Amino acid sequence: MTGFARVTKQLPEGEVVFSLKSVNHRGLDMHFHVPSAMEELETDLRGVIKGGIARGHLQVNISFSRAASAAPAQFNPELLEAYLRAFREAAERHQIGGDPDLNAALSLPGMLSGAADRAIDDCVKEAVLEAAREAIVALNAFREREGAATAAEIRQRALSIYSLVDRMQEIRAGAVPAFQKRLREKLADLLQGTAVDPQRLAQEAAILADRSDISEELLRLRTHNEHLEQMLDKGGEVGKRLDFLLQEMNRESNTVLSKTGGLGELGLTITDLALAAKSEIDKIREQSLNLE
Repeated sequence: MTGFARVTKQLPEGEVVFSLKSVNHRGLDMHFHVPSAMEELETDLRGVIKGGIARGHLQVNISFSRAASAAPAQFNPELLEAYLRAFREAAERHQIGGDPDLNAALSLPGMLSGAADRAIDDCVKEAVLEAAREAIVALNAFREREGAATAAEIRQRALSIYSLVDRMQEIRAGAVPAFQKRLREKLADLLQGTAVDPQRLAQEAAILADRSDISEELLRLRTHNEHLEQMLDKGGEVGKRLDFLLQEMNRESNTVLSKTGGLGELGLTITDLALAAKSEIDKIREQSLNLE
């Protein structure tokens, strides 16, 4: 589920800014962007985040701006002397002219030790961890608001599925008379006016209706829809369970579509309703990907 949170901490030593950005992911996937002086905090931060967030692709960003009173950058004179000696020895040994480049020397790792490179104090470390805890609370609140809106939309689509199932149930009740009518018309064409036993006609129509009966599929579709609402009411991590349930609902809709070919106009109407139900199920599945 998507979300964003930012927490700022003002300290005598400087300013800490901690931000969290999340998008949906099947597990908990954390990526850290922190100053080198704070890399040691990554293990502790992972523990704090795991304690408050179960799923999501998380971007963790931390910045620390030291106060203006921080000491200016200084260079390492011993390292500079070693660099100059090595440069002159190499130039003499290989008979290469030229003078050492001070800019190149100062860019060497460890040559300059600025405020950003110094180890952070324990109070700053604790401020970072506290900012992480506050950001998690804010992020979860953001995600809960989004989840509530998503759940409300899913409920509306579930109501639409109830309505479609009710309409298909009504049409199904007229299946036997519809089969009798179609059989009578076809037999009349074949037999050219020869009388047909009404009882035999009713039996054949009942057999065809039974083969195309969708009452069980509609009952299961309604039951699954009720279960969907119960899962939303219960809350918690419903994303994966909801996906499995939607697969079952889609399967029942497909079965309805496969069994309504012999109902003529009634069958076409049921087909349209079943396709509408499948559309609602697919839209719910799209929304469910954003739920934990």
